[in-house]
Amino acid sequence: MKSRRTFLKAGALAGLAASIPAPAFADFAAAPAAKKKQLKHWVWVRPNKADKEADLLQQYRRFYEAGIRGIFFEADSEKHFRAAKASKLEAHRWMWTMNRGEKELLQKHPEWYARNRNGESCADKPPYVGYYRWLCPSREEVKQYLADDVRNILSKDYIDGIHLDYVRFCDVILPVNLWENYKIEQTKERPEYDYCYCDVCRTKFKAWRDQAIEELEYPEASLSWRLYRYNAVNTIVNHLAEVAKEKKKPITAAVFPTPEVARRIVRQDWTNWNLNAVYPMIYHGFYKEDVRWIGDAVAEGVHFLNGKFPLYAGLYLPDFKNNQELQQGMEHALANGASGISLFGDVNDQVLLALERAAATVKS
Repeated sequence: MKSRRTFLKAGALAGLAASIPAPAFADFAAAPAAKKKQLKHWVWVRPNKADKEADLLQQYRRFYEAGIRGIFFEADSEKHFRAAKASKLEAHRWMWTMNRGEKELLQKHPEWYARNRNGESCADKPPYVGYYRWLCPSREEVKQYLADDVRNILSKDYIDGIHLDYVRFCDVILPVNLWENYKIEQTKERPEYDYCYCDVCRTKFKAWRDQAIEELEYPEASLSWRLYRYNAVNTIVNHLAEVAKEKKKPITAAVFPTPEVARRIVRQDWTNWNLNAVYPMIYHGFYKEDVRWIGDAVAEGVHFLNGKFPLYAGLYLPDFKNNQELQQGMEHALANGASGISLFGDVNDQVLLALERAAATVKS
């Protein structure tokens, strides 16, 4: 299965969500609590089966020295998980959630997949890229399928927690700098990218609001229909949270960079999830923003979470021009209330040094 970042890279680091004007959150953004609490940093990793245990132990011990306390592994590799744990790091499984394109699942349950406003199923007509195969969150069978998956993952003794990814609907609008790349124009929400309009969604929405979706003149503008879809994903996530609680293990998620962007672009309402922590992917380069926007995004998320659970700022290393800029981005995140940094990319010694310096600067 391809990495979740493959699509992003194909767009020349353009990202999956449209940029927004710099928010006015700086006024209440400063979070002195970030200076008082113990910072905790994370890394997203794709485990390579060819890695040698001795090399892993050396690398993970260096991670720990730099303040990293956990790793999200995109695949199940007992060797990598146990090496991380031996190095005093938490080892969590990074799981694709609503975007599931397994061949067996597609063949066995094509009816589980989301349909766009034109009635097309992403089981046989995926939007944008071939691996975009989105499940419908309104289906009870989907909820149970994902719960069983989480339960199975967390049953393994070497896995410390579950980290959800792709916990949303398909992107209804891409940023303008991706339009040329995919030969599309999205000045408004187009029906071929607007999900989900399957029979189950239609039936449940009508039962909830006593109104048929087809009666809506502009469904893309209906606040009730949008709220229904927020709640459909919320129900999935909060059910998976109960499964994690049963297993006495934490559940976290990688999400879009701010609550506003997440709701508008992918119908993702992550401030209403019952998680242990959240990791917004604040990839400033995807939104054509400079590093200061990292602090703006953190401030918005921290504000709307209001202490519900910690927020860790997800940074995409190739977005930074140099290690000095990387350190500045980290400092903006930590100064605005992030409980730590989560890194995706080549986490080398220079990156770790920048992380150490940023933490020391914010604490001083």
